[in-house]
Amino acid sequence: MRDYDEITAFLGKWGPAQKLIFLLLTVSVIPNGFSPFSIIFVGDTPEHRCSIPGNLNLSQAWMNRTIPLVPGTQVQYSQCSRYRLDVIRSLSEVFPDPDLLNVSGIEEEPCLDGWDYSQDQYTSTIISEWDLVCDDTWKEPFATSLYFFGMMIGSGGSGIISDRFGRKIVLFGTMAVQILFNLLLTLSPSWEIFCLINFCRGIGEMSNYVTAFVLGSEILQKSIRVAFSTFGIGCLYAVGYMMLSFVAYFVRGWRMLILTLSLISLLYIPLWWFIPESPRWLLSKGRVKEAESIIRLMAKKNGITPPAALFTDDELEHMQNKQAKSVPVIQLIKSRNILVITVISMLIWMIVAIGYFGLSLNVPKLHGNDYLNCFLFGAIEIPGYIASWLILQKCPRRLSHVGILALSGGVLLIMNLIPSNHPISTVLVLIGKLGSTCAFSMIFAYVSELYPTPLRNTGFGVSSMASRAGSIIAPYIVLLGIYQENLPFIVMGVLMVFSAIVVLFLPETFKIPLPDTIDQMQNIKWCPGSQSDSTQTRINRVEMSKEEML
Repeated sequence: MRDYDEITAFLGKWGPAQKLIFLLLTVSVIPNGFSPFSIIFVGDTPEHRCSIPGNLNLSQAWMNRTIPLVPGTQVQYSQCSRYRLDVIRSLSEVFPDPDLLNVSGIEEEPCLDGWDYSQDQYTSTIISEWDLVCDDTWKEPFATSLYFFGMMIGSGGSGIISDRFGRKIVLFGTMAVQILFNLLLTLSPSWEIFCLINFCRGIGEMSNYVTAFVLGSEILQKSIRVAFSTFGIGCLYAVGYMMLSFVAYFVRGWRMLILTLSLISLLYIPLWWFIPESPRWLLSKGRVKEAESIIRLMAKKNGITPPAALFTDDELEHMQNKQAKSVPVIQLIKSRNILVITVISMLIWMIVAIGYFGLSLNVPKLHGNDYLNCFLFGAIEIPGYIASWLILQKCPRRLSHVGILALSGGVLLIMNLIPSNHPISTVLVLIGKLGSTCAFSMIFAYVSELYPTPLRNTGFGVSSMASRAGSIIAPYIVLLGIYQENLPFIVMGVLMVFSAIVVLFLPETFKIPLPDTIDQMQNIKWCPGSQSDSTQTRINRVEMSKEEML
């Protein structure tokens, strides 16, 4: 009995129809590249100091003495306190020249009249508009975490909705959600409303990316799927990431920046008429005529004459019956092997997400130009996706992940030995970002190979939810930098080195058939032991296959 790939093999692997679908789906994820990282510029903190009312009638010399210096420095002024203005005013009446006395002993007070913000880099950010500084510093990472929480909700819900209503409608529906809430975000009258809309925006963000991933994987042939899911989608995501720095360089106000990015997303609406629904999904729903229509249209674009009858009755029945039955989530903890794999997978996904998003959101704290650094962080992802694609083709999964995670964590720990204003520090962070990107891309393929068919979607979904939890934590890892500049790098470095060690306890899956049943998982050697895991696992699966044939 032929499966779907065999039935549609006459289309070829890489004809004009497949190339067009590959291109359009990868292009559709470009907005996903700049949406999660726009907060780098929208939520950046400009240089600021306490505002001093103009009705004090102080001379310029005394105005310059109203803000205390940060202890231990001679040029850095406090951003959260000032000298008591009533005392300053009294002293100014007695001593016209402030150099005649030492003002450092005067009692300090908080910024009771707000703050003055530098506009050298930005005309406005959410920080300067709503004074999210000093005691309210926590509000910016909280708003970012809410966005990632929305992504977590979206990644879980989009799969259920797309299984019920179709891939295409969810793909474009979530595009509309992104555009709508981006536009609403520009109208936010307060920080609280901004947080609410930002959460809703995150729901559409991840749903669009995941649906494009699934749709391409179902339409394209096996030999193209790995390239699509790593090199294709990843590189265009990185293009969106790089575009952000260009747009932000010319648009310095946060509302206008988000509006501009929203207008760019509007350009993708016409793709509705060129991207087809998944024939696999249509067949699973019994919509045979629609599936045949799409397949015949692809054949026409490829210049191929399709068979008179694409499917026999037996083949249609077989494809319907082959659909994997839903398996309760509790199956992930009933088996010891599956439980261990699930726990380790969730841990790795969460740590990799912390490293990836933590490094990305920390761009404003790095030495050098923010816009150039953001561009470089996007550009470094392209070789990361290419490397992951090549590694997945040629190398064992376990040792590859160990090496990449250890390298990323190691260079971040070395950061503590180098002055933050030295250019080599930015180079090391870029290497860490390269490694985290590569690991993030590869973990998709690795996890899908670990689980048996009935649990694959469930296991993948649980692991993905763990990565979203990591992205929620990431802004607070970045916030640790207010206590010690290199502390975020130390925390992320330690976590990534730890995850490299944890990966050693996963089974090898390179060149090993995917497990089809939960029973096959009982024979997997999840901890590196005496005999080669891959060899033993292959022997077990071959023996089981022979028994099934008999």
